[in-house]
Amino acid sequence: MSAEPSVLIACPLEAHLVCRIASLATVADVSYEPGLLPIARYPNDHAGTPRERTPAQVDRWNEMLARADVLFGYPGESAAGLRDSLERGTRIRFVQGTSAGMGAHIRRADVGPEILERVAFASAAGVHGGMLAEFAFYGLLTLRKDARRLATIRANRAWDHYTMGELEGSTLAIVGMGQIGVAMATRARAFGMHVIGVTRSGSPHPAVDETVSTADLVALAPRCDAMLLTLPITELTGGLISARVIAALPGHAVLINVGRGAVVDQSALIDALREGRIAGAVLDVFATEPLPPQSPLWDMDNVILSPHTAALSVHENERIVDLFCDNLERLVDRRPLRNLVNLREFY
Repeated sequence: MSAEPSVLIACPLEAHLVCRIASLATVADVSYEPGLLPIARYPNDHAGTPRERTPAQVDRWNEMLARADVLFGYPGESAAGLRDSLERGTRIRFVQGTSAGMGAHIRRADVGPEILERVAFASAAGVHGGMLAEFAFYGLLTLRKDARRLATIRANRAWDHYTMGELEGSTLAIVGMGQIGVAMATRARAFGMHVIGVTRSGSPHPAVDETVSTADLVALAPRCDAMLLTLPITELTGGLISARVIAALPGHAVLINVGRGAVVDQSALIDALREGRIAGAVLDVFATEPLPPQSPLWDMDNVILSPHTAALSVHENERIVDLFCDNLERLVDRRPLRNLVNLREFY
């Protein structure tokens, strides 16, 4: 790769952010032709609606891929778009992803080992940490303060007193102490919560009050007033929150998942919610997405759910471009990249 790489922006991006990337001294040139990319459905939509290309447009796109050293995003934010780009773009040495779950796309792309040896990948992990922590607290407070009961009181113009739950002095376990976990821990401690970090090693972490290993999840569960999951999906994390872990949670516990749906035994979770064995759940992710219309989760009063949209912010692209610009400088200076994807476990 040349000292100053050629950059191809392969997903919809605002013009002023394109200009910001092009203004970097570490960039030779930037290619961005929105007419060749999917159509954004909403601000910061990196997947978009597919656009039909003419033969001339296909040739133009392949030409841009052929001279690119670096990709920002990839078409459709999909495994297929990533694979096609890397097979055609034989000069590409670095791809900046726009999602935290980029590792799963790389795994599904199933590219050959020569491509994995040639290309470095950085995800957008952590860019969404603040938003996901806010959503987690929104859901936790909604359930703890019984917002639905308040709505009923207001609708009936009643004046019914009841004791509200509180967060101060309660215990929150955060399973996965990456950047999302740290963002949540900071906010939880500000609410006066006792925060336990759960990591693979169980080594002490400065953002929490104590740390335990994932091997001790069943033993930890009875202590939890709330449990937050921030994990990616890997061979080690799939089904980690098993029926046994869920059964060990106390009846007043709330389970929050802003990582990946397949980390949880969703059937066991639904049974526990239906039978009142836990107080509620706050879910941004699900085992199957979109969540099927027949799923009982849609109708449960003790579930706060989002259609995997809790991380989306009007400032998302600005934050991803901040990360990308830093990584471009690191790439040229041959310094370690931020959010480098682990190509053994794909996270």
